[in-house]
Amino acid sequence: MTAVSLVTSRNPADPSDVLLQVPAPGAFGVAEAVERARDAQTEWLLCGPSVRSAALTAVADAIDAAAAELTALAVREVGKPLAEARAEVARTAAIWRYYAQAPYDPVGAVHETATGPGLLLTRRRPHGVAGLITPWNFPFAIPSWKAAPALAAGNTVVLKPAPEATACAQRLAGIIQDALPPGAFTCVPGGPTEGNALVFSADVLSFTGSTIVGQAVARAATSRGVPVQAEMGGLNAAIVLPDADIEQAATHIAASIAGYAGQKCTATSRVIAVGAALDPLREALSAALSAVPVGDPADAATVSGPLIDQRARDRVSEAWHGLSALAGGTVPDRPGWYAAPTLLEKVPPGHPLLREEIFGPVASLLPADDLAHAVRITNAVPYGLVTSVHTTHLDTALCGLDRLDTGMIRINAPSTGVDFHVPFGGAKGSSHGAREQGRAALEFYTSSRTYTLSPARTT
Repeated sequence: MTAVSLVTSRNPADPSDVLLQVPAPGAFGVAEAVERARDAQTEWLLCGPSVRSAALTAVADAIDAAAAELTALAVREVGKPLAEARAEVARTAAIWRYYAQAPYDPVGAVHETATGPGLLLTRRRPHGVAGLITPWNFPFAIPSWKAAPALAAGNTVVLKPAPEATACAQRLAGIIQDALPPGAFTCVPGGPTEGNALVFSADVLSFTGSTIVGQAVARAATSRGVPVQAEMGGLNAAIVLPDADIEQAATHIAASIAGYAGQKCTATSRVIAVGAALDPLREALSAALSAVPVGDPADAATVSGPLIDQRARDRVSEAWHGLSALAGGTVPDRPGWYAAPTLLEKVPPGHPLLREEIFGPVASLLPADDLAHAVRITNAVPYGLVTSVHTTHLDTALCGLDRLDTGMIRINAPSTGVDFHVPFGGAKGSSHGAREQGRAALEFYTSSRTYTLSPARTT
């Protein structure tokens, strides 16, 4: 007999608290889910925009109605601080409501033929079954900003969530399934076996997760000739110019380093102080990070909760070993996988902190001679997701913006924070393929067809 693989999810603030253990369906179970979704796709597309719009609106309403329950589940399963969990649930409902209008949008255009009578039509059509592979750090928002546009465009969806967020994914799936026809949305728990099966069976693929896995997903999907997008790592910089409001910059940067224990692809992990900004920023940012409330994610005052598991906590604590810490650099003596928000200086060139994503509340303070030097430091990593620039002179910021090799640039704002109605994505090793969110997502989940209409010859 073949051993059944179990998916186990634990509370990172209290590892003895097991939320669930469920059997993984294996590769055959995923293939069956994809076939059911494929059978359901034609009906879902042909039901028309009014039905699809009403279904997505119903999902949004149900999420709003269950907001307290979903918030508590995110706090318990993935250790998201209460305030952030509430904000994520609210944003999740807004995402579904935003895409509920999309089925009514134009899907093509009419053109004149180059010669003679007739018409040329372009029309966007869904790919079929969208396979979604999502991480644990935004257990409701990321599956939603992938699934909602896919469904709005007429695709059906099979979701494979991260094992650590299985309970959240299953609860979200229940809400979605109540509003959709059978087979239109399926959640398959599991790990690499199930993810690999989805990559080799879906008609369009969207992935968010680690760089190594994302690159493998992109290669496999490309070899099959199916559209794929992969959102991967970040090693994001905050550039602080001498004319910046240093206290405000320190507040924004501390939030970007320590919020949700730095477990966001948009978190700040390098702080680049230009010229005379170095000394006042060192003092202000050290104080701001030291003041960040660390503790139980269920406490409304908590900003930095636990890391997702022991391996993540150990990776963070190993990263600062032997380095000079201006703030943090300690592991609290308490149950759960916690690490203090940490600011390091004099990090030697080539250190892993300056080349690899650690995914924890740790950042390096780096000096730069001028803006051009800061831009070179920012660009000298394999990633290019988001950069924050802190200055009171917009002209100064504009001079450097186009030289930043990042997909998103935020002026006088934290590097974290996502607006779901505009494209999201990065450069280099941070992203592969088309952008997510906004109108870009609707284009990704559809393909363009060109129709030539010529009049029949009459006798």
